[in-house]
Amino acid sequence: ENTGLQSQPPPEEENYGATAAHVRQDPFVSVSRNSPAKRDYLIVAALCYANLINFMDWFIVPGILLDIQQYFKLSDGDTGLLQTVFILCYMLAAPIFGYLGDRYNRKIILGAGIFFWSGVTLGSSFISELYYWIFFLSRGLVGIGTASYSTVAPTIIADLFEEGKRTTMLSIFYIFIPVGSGLGYVLAAGMADVTGDWHWAFRITPCMGGLALVLLILLVPHRTERRTAAHRALSISGTIRVAAEKPGVQRTAKTTWCQDITSLAKNWSFVWSSLGLTAIAFITGALGMWIPLFLYRAQVVQGIVSPCLQESCNSSNSLIFGGITIGTGVLGVIAGAEAARRLRKISNKADPLICATSMFISTLCLYIALMVAQTNILSTFIFIALGELFLSVNWAVVTDILLYVVTPRRQSTAIALQILVSHLLGDAGSPYLIGIISNAIQAKNSHSFQWSFWSMQYSFIVCAFVGVFGGGFFLLTSFYIEEDRKEAEQ
Repeated sequence: ENTGLQSQPPPEEENYGATAAHVRQDPFVSVSRNSPAKRDYLIVAALCYANLINFMDWFIVPGILLDIQQYFKLSDGDTGLLQTVFILCYMLAAPIFGYLGDRYNRKIILGAGIFFWSGVTLGSSFISELYYWIFFLSRGLVGIGTASYSTVAPTIIADLFEEGKRTTMLSIFYIFIPVGSGLGYVLAAGMADVTGDWHWAFRITPCMGGLALVLLILLVPHRTERRTAAHRALSISGTIRVAAEKPGVQRTAKTTWCQDITSLAKNWSFVWSSLGLTAIAFITGALGMWIPLFLYRAQVVQGIVSPCLQESCNSSNSLIFGGITIGTGVLGVIAGAEAARRLRKISNKADPLICATSMFISTLCLYIALMVAQTNILSTFIFIALGELFLSVNWAVVTDILLYVVTPRRQSTAIALQILVSHLLGDAGSPYLIGIISNAIQAKNSHSFQWSFWSMQYSFIVCAFVGVFGGGFFLLTSFYIEEDRKEAEQ
């Protein structure tokens, strides 16, 4: 119907790394080579800062778990339920925000999410010990707020950069998962030590969230276009000549949510890599919630520390574990991205094979850490650090797999569905599962510090089995990834 249709760019839903198409150049439209790129990097910096706060809020509770357990008088099972409530609300809200993110203004969704979770976090710091159920409710509401961010933010980065730089930018973005997680422990433990009141740990991140909201409003545009071959800026003699797009061009018809889900369910690379991510989430959820308490019980058994019988407890394990999480997380994400960059030149299956190898090594290290905890705390810290290092290798690589095996118009939905599955079968239940197994073991044996430690140690063995399954899921991904990538590029 439009006679000039053949000279127009293809639909914006094409894959980011697609082969360059013939586009009509307008010699009169040009912009500086550097100014758009600088703004893109500033947007990524703002999104990374918000991601930092996001994960700090996730791990404030585990950082002061002993104090909260004493304050509200919770058992191991009830304590584990705290994180389970958070993750359940997070994962149930994620598909809703994925649907909205693919269809509506993502800047508004991000801003509303940051404002909501920051306000609820601040309010939770004023809850009395008589109303523990309100504290549980507040953690669930924070989970809803953070779901809006984790679902939508990566797709904005994917829009801003092409395939090569996209991996790098996503790696930087995902570095702030372990950095934020570690700082959550450090902030919580530090504020509890400095003020003598753990409630203050919940009053810092809301202020940081206010700054993130301002940066979001100032930097992130209302709309970002897909970086396709046709929309890509063409570099000529130090300027960028922008391809003109006529208003009469037809775009790919939008699909329904059910059609998107059906398509994703048939994408085996997406399915198996999501199950692999689920295994990672299961392990990190259990470790993140219980490791400081597990180390404390090991130290009590060895006589290194005295039992905590009052509300204000020693938080040194949270500080150390937080530091380990930051260091190993940064190194792991960088190492994973660099390994993927190099090995992709050798094999198209490099990404899932990197994930499978790192999962097997991480599982072995964590198992050794559990076994030596009763006799040597230093060795335990070393093997926990190695286990976390190899787990962190996977973060950016798994997300990049999703972004190149799923067409751009379904990416927010795919990320949301991956969040739902990985958390539903992963860290939504693992903290609670470890807690109730520990409770069951303690109930069948005499109450003692020794059995308190053993019950937690035996409970953690579940993570070793899950880690082996996770490595297997990534191996299965390698069988399908080449075919699914080609299909997504068409």
